Amino acid sequence: MISPSAPSWLLAEVRQAKTACASQTARETSHLLERLNLSTVCDSARCPNRGECFSHRTATFMILGETCTRGCAFCAVHPGRPQPPDEDEPDRLARAVSELGLRHVVITSVTRDDLPDGGASHFSRVTRVLRSRCAGVAAELLVPDFQGSTDALAEVLSARPDILAHNIETVPRLYPPIRRGADYRRSLDVLRQCKAISPETVTKSGLMLGLGEQSDEVAAVLRDIRRTGCDMLTLGQYLSPSIGHAPVARYVAMEEFARWRQDALAIGFRSVASSPLVRSSYKAPAFFKELR
Repeated sequence: MISPSAPSWLLAEVRQAKTACASQTARETSHLLERLNLSTVCDSARCPNRGECFSHRTATFMILGETCTRGCAFCAVHPGRPQPPDEDEPDRLARAVSELGLRHVVITSVTRDDLPDGGASHFSRVTRVLRSRCAGVAAELLVPDFQGSTDALAEVLSARPDILAHNIETVPRLYPPIRRGADYRRSLDVLRQCKAISPETVTKSGLMLGLGEQSDEVAAVLRDIRRTGCDMLTLGQYLSPSIGHAPVARYVAMEEFARWRQDALAIGFRSVASSPLVRSSYKAPAFFKELR
């Protein structure tokens, strides 16, 4: 949901992004995902880039169901009590990747605090099946915090993903109202532990701007993320999914996004995507290729 009071240039960008939803290729991608009973964060999180990505025969897969055990104030994914993991999901996802002809796959999940390992073994199995069925595909996993479990993170990394992503999302002051059930230091530790367990794995994180953060807070968070050894960063404009979610505190100018990109590169990030409609998985293959 974007307010009519948003800047005209941002309204135009969102409208342009949505026009791709009507394309034949976007409809075919949507039908394929429905046929294989696969969820995407594109649909569940109401991503403004859904049409553009679907029109290029790509999507960000969301495993472990469509119900999250947390209820973050920024997220459109439905909170509640999830169903048990779907044992056939890895096979269906690999089939979709094959039919879409993807060479870079982004896989995320709802948070599953109800599972002993937070869903880590399912992430691992999905990645292993993908590797066995789709040779040469790059696997990018956007994971939850697994409640700080190093064993769970090690299980995911044992499947050898190319990229392990975990989003910090916002500044620590805003965690209580925005990221319920999350902890700023714990999220940083996910990125830090990843590098300790698997130094060769590329790590990635992201922030939403426009939730009420101050510039000095953003700068401090970027430094904290970089200190974990994180390689890639995404910065995008927060857009409230509905009237029941956290409101947009401000719309960030393009010039500010450009400045944050330069600041992030200056402190050592190897790849930075910074623009209003950037999301964690937006044009992920291109940015990974750029990094390499």
